[in-house]
Amino acid sequence: MPSQFAEERRQGALTRITKLVFPQDTNPLGTLYGGTALQWMDEVAFLAATRYARRQVVTVSMDRVDFKVPIPQGSIVELIGDVVETGRTSMVVRVQILIEDAMAGTQELAIEGRLIMVAVNAAMKPVALSRQAD
Repeated sequence: MPSQFAEERRQGALTRITKLVFPQDTNPLGTLYGGTALQWMDEVAFLAATRYARRQVVTVSMDRVDFKVPIPQGSIVELIGDVVETGRTSMVVRVQILIEDAMAGTQELAIEGRLIMVAVNAAMKPVALSRQAD
C-alpha cells in the first residue's frame, strides 16, 4: 500500500491543461489531427512525470492510444496527465483528453493512452526515482 507521502507526490504530479482546437490543428474533415493529439499527450505526460520525479525525464514509449470520439475544430479540450505506476526508473502516465461542453459544463472522454517516461541524468542514462518516505 502506498504511503501518504507517495499519494501526495502522485497528486502533486497531476497535470491539467486546457486547449482550444484551432483550424491549424485539424484535418480536412475539421477534426483534431491524431498527430497533434499525440503531441499534446506527450507534453502533458512529460509535465506530470517531471513533477513526480523532480528530474529530467524522456518518453520511451506509448501504450495503446484509443481515439474514442472525434474532436471538432473550436472544441475546448482538457488534457489530464496522472502518474499511475512507477518502477525503479520509469513512470506510467495515463493521459486523457476530454471534450468540454462549455454551455452544459460537462466533459466527454475523447482520447486516452498511457505513456512510459524514464528519469535520466545529463548523459541521458536512466536513473532511479527517489523513494523518499515511500
